[in-house]
Amino acid sequence: MVQKRSLVVIASTVAFLMMTAVMSRAQASDPWIGTWKQNIEKSTFTAGPKPTVPVVLSLEAAPNRMLKTTIDQVGTQGQNKGKKIRTESVAAFDGTDAPVKGSPNPNQTIALKKIDARTFEAQNKSDGKPTVTTRVTVAADGKTITATQSGANLQGQAIKNSLLFEKQ
Repeated sequence: MVQKRSLVVIASTVAFLMMTAVMSRAQASDPWIGTWKQNIEKSTFTAGPKPTVPVVLSLEAAPNRMLKTTIDQVGTQGQNKGKKIRTESVAAFDGTDAPVKGSPNPNQTIALKKIDARTFEAQNKSDGKPTVTTRVTVAADGKTITATQSGANLQGQAIKNSLLFEKQ
């Protein structure tokens, strides 16, 4: 009887580990997973000053098929000018708002939607109001990401940026 229970526990554990490995491998196959550094010279900006320090973007698979996003940057204007800013979020690709920790914007959230195997869209909101939509596309060779941003910043300025990131 004890042996049977042990075998059931072992079999259940092995099945769980195999399922977790398969899910992890499926998530790891998302081409945007990794660390990406902005190429400022190949990026274009319409509102506010151009950054002088590249943004570093880290995209990681998180439990339940979610995406953990960490963005390290240096503020370019206002009270954040010259200050290091780190924002973090964990969101599902279901369009549901998820909180953004560390944002200088009030009550910032992000909602993700997967468009296809190499593209997803991120909708940012501040105090529940849409601000910037970013469409993230990984190049076919997997070496670069283009993030196309549109919308408005908190000052109401129109944003139409094209940001190029290179895989690190």
